Amino acid sequence: MFEITKSAAFDAAHYLPQGPQGGPYTRLHGHSFSVEATIRGEPQGPVGWVEDLGALDAALRAVAGELDHGVLNEKPGLESPTLEHLCRYFAERLKPAFPGLARIAVSRPTVGERCVMTVD
Repeated sequence: MFEITKSAAFDAAHYLPQGPQGGPYTRLHGHSFSVEATIRGEPQGPVGWVEDLGALDAALRAVAGELDHGVLNEKPGLESPTLEHLCRYFAERLKPAFPGLARIAVSRPTVGERCVMTVD
């Protein structure tokens, strides 16, 4: 079994409307995000790859582009844009085209935070 991974980056603003009152999370602020999508499988076809990395790259960048330089809270499903909800957002958009999708990781590298979602 093999795993292949592509990554993309985006910058976006957000706030957590249900965050602790008086804390920084409820105020609008921004982050640089990194997202990784991992596909698991056996090499297939005459090329002998798990998946076309170019196709995965284009799809991952397209989803990241939907969020780039926007307010995450304005996207359906991201009204409370936690790292967990961002993982789910990417997984729901990528899984139909990539049935071998095994994992999504979203991080905020500048603050040392990361969430990993295992996709069934």
